[in-house]
Amino acid sequence: REPRSIPERSGLSSEANPAPPTPIQGLSSPALPGLPLTSSRGAAAVADVAGSGGGHPFFPLVMAVYRVCVTTGPYLMAGTLDNISVTLVGTCGESPKQLLDRVGRDFATGSVQKYKVRCSVELGELLLLRLHKERYAFLPKDSWYCSRICVTAPDGTLSHFPCYQWIEGFCTIELRPGTVYAPGLPGIVDVSSFEEMESDKKFVLTKRTPCADQGDSGGNQYLPGFPMKIDIPSLLHMEPNIRYSATKTTSLLFNAIPASLGMKLRGLLDRKGSWKKLDDIRNIFWCHKTFTSEYVTEHWYEDCFFGYQYLNGVNPVMLHRLSSLPRKLPVTNDMVAPLLGPGTCLQTELERGNIFMADYWMLAEAPVHCLNGRQQYVAAPLCLLWLSPQGALVPLAIQLSQIPGQDNPIFLPTDSDWDWLLAKTWVRNSEFLVHENNTHFLCTHLLCEAFAMATLRQLPLCHPIYKLLLPHTRYTLQVNTIARATLLNPEGLVDKVTSIGRQGLLYLISTGLAHFTYTNFCLPDSLRARGVLAIPNYYYRDDGLKIWAAIESFVSEIVGYYYPSDASVQQDSELQAWVGEIFAQAFLGRESSGFPRRLCTPGELVKFVTAVIFNCSAQHAAVNSGQHDFGSWMPNAPSSMRQPPPQTKGTTTLKSYLDTLPEVNTTCNNLLLFWLVSQEPKDQRPLGTYPDEHFTEEAPRRSIAAFQSRLAQISRDIRERNRGLALPYAYLDPPLIENSVSI
Repeated sequence: REPRSIPERSGLSSEANPAPPTPIQGLSSPALPGLPLTSSRGAAAVADVAGSGGGHPFFPLVMAVYRVCVTTGPYLMAGTLDNISVTLVGTCGESPKQLLDRVGRDFATGSVQKYKVRCSVELGELLLLRLHKERYAFLPKDSWYCSRICVTAPDGTLSHFPCYQWIEGFCTIELRPGTVYAPGLPGIVDVSSFEEMESDKKFVLTKRTPCADQGDSGGNQYLPGFPMKIDIPSLLHMEPNIRYSATKTTSLLFNAIPASLGMKLRGLLDRKGSWKKLDDIRNIFWCHKTFTSEYVTEHWYEDCFFGYQYLNGVNPVMLHRLSSLPRKLPVTNDMVAPLLGPGTCLQTELERGNIFMADYWMLAEAPVHCLNGRQQYVAAPLCLLWLSPQGALVPLAIQLSQIPGQDNPIFLPTDSDWDWLLAKTWVRNSEFLVHENNTHFLCTHLLCEAFAMATLRQLPLCHPIYKLLLPHTRYTLQVNTIARATLLNPEGLVDKVTSIGRQGLLYLISTGLAHFTYTNFCLPDSLRARGVLAIPNYYYRDDGLKIWAAIESFVSEIVGYYYPSDASVQQDSELQAWVGEIFAQAFLGRESSGFPRRLCTPGELVKFVTAVIFNCSAQHAAVNSGQHDFGSWMPNAPSSMRQPPPQTKGTTTLKSYLDTLPEVNTTCNNLLLFWLVSQEPKDQRPLGTYPDEHFTEEAPRRSIAAFQSRLAQISRDIRERNRGLALPYAYLDPPLIENSVSI
């Protein structure tokens, strides 16, 4: 089965003068068995007779009147001056094409207009609505945002035709009723073999042809080891329904320009060399401080806060509980006994489940880069942490390389203050690299783009999983196209601010995807596998599990309504094509990933869709929204290190520490990025907000309302808890979670 693109799915035809529609599955046009022939001129005559109220010896009297209600979207410039006509297609025939025209402006922004379509006979159950957009007089073509069309049949039956898309130029689109696709439910017309009107593909994947020189390729090229992505050369070629709205674009610019201009005027973006003193870093974003950023600035050097960030910082997925120490980290009891105190030992704490590790093995072979003409450095540390009887997670030992040896000392809290602080800063640099490239960019942005592409390419608009997932793909393709243009291009932002540069980013993402599993993807399974279900004060886990449960309950109700049996899942060819494309294109067909290539039961479908929605919304909020809060104090998240990892103890001073941190211009470029990605532009849609009514049946609508009510309760619980915390954790408060990866 060849994948079909969104233009096919919606029936979009880009021809300036659309050809007569192709007959659809036994429905003949212009004639149907047993029905009178209706030519285009005859149709016009029928409309004329209906309009005059009289009769004509050569034409039948109008016998059926359909009432059509057209809603135009409320967005800026959503209206149109073009001619809009409709054709209704039912099981018993097809209406004449009829122009929708009233006195005055018809399709203004936010308008709801009512019209009548007259037919010689009743059309039976409505299967399709053709919407024709054509030139009006001499006016140029424009865009129109059609929200929905409702049709009331002569017998009072109401049919909803959701549209919710921009329609550009002169074309014809085909809309199906919102209730027409229901796998496994009897009495629903099967539209899976409907002929479509257009076959050109706008949502195509980048071809699997590696560039001859990856070092010179742009961000749009195919990158081996990456999830597949949309194949468009630039934002100018982006289909209007996946572009940022004018409101969001304007808001993004207003966020970016003042901050970057302020740095430029103060000369910070061009200033090379080391920081003279740590306090100077406070003045970079003097007007963009938050409660959390100020807290980080005051507490960043404390061991308790260092451990806290593994639980509730921007990368809360690194910790694994240990039952025994790995051979590559030869920490002894004598090393850590002063911190553990009397009455316990390292082995006892391992047996109690109180010892954890963060392993940055992925960085061991990462390529390094030059910034401002100077070689940069990378470490691949191992960090051992202990959960104290007071419930605080604190670092016990840090080794800055994966291979133990004389030139790779194990740093301890009992070392000199500067030695210990430098060791922790190296870990924070590794945190930055793994978080930005893998936890954030790969596991939310790139994978969610692959989910969006499969949804747009493989599922028709009337498919329940399409309706369920579409709000969670909003703007993802645009923001990723922007990211590739600014991050992946040679001399892009990654080359300007990180110690690994673009080549290191490519290495980390391909390596990360090669080791990413379905267990990592599903929050409850990941927490269980990492052994972190019992750690106290782990707010990311607590809030994340509540949101996961709310999403799972919601998805379970939707899936249960449309898929009552295993067979209904297995026999849905479009659903299977969707999950098959995700397996092949997002996870590159790797069986060891554990991701399904086929879904066999409603339960499997519920889990998979729940994970997709969670990662497109809540997980992205958890790893994105706090970047400015935790990174604006640069020593807490340095993007590069200018000196190699220390091979001996007792050599670190304030000067050598400052000479290891990023230079001034590197710091400012990176903090500007943190500021932008942490400020969600306007035109937001929080988790559970579905203003576009794709579901028209009562049962799904009740499920949406219940989902929203559950999220509201979670929000109240989070805000009540946060009132008692010295540092509130709000990144998973539902009103602050965007429905999709959109920044």
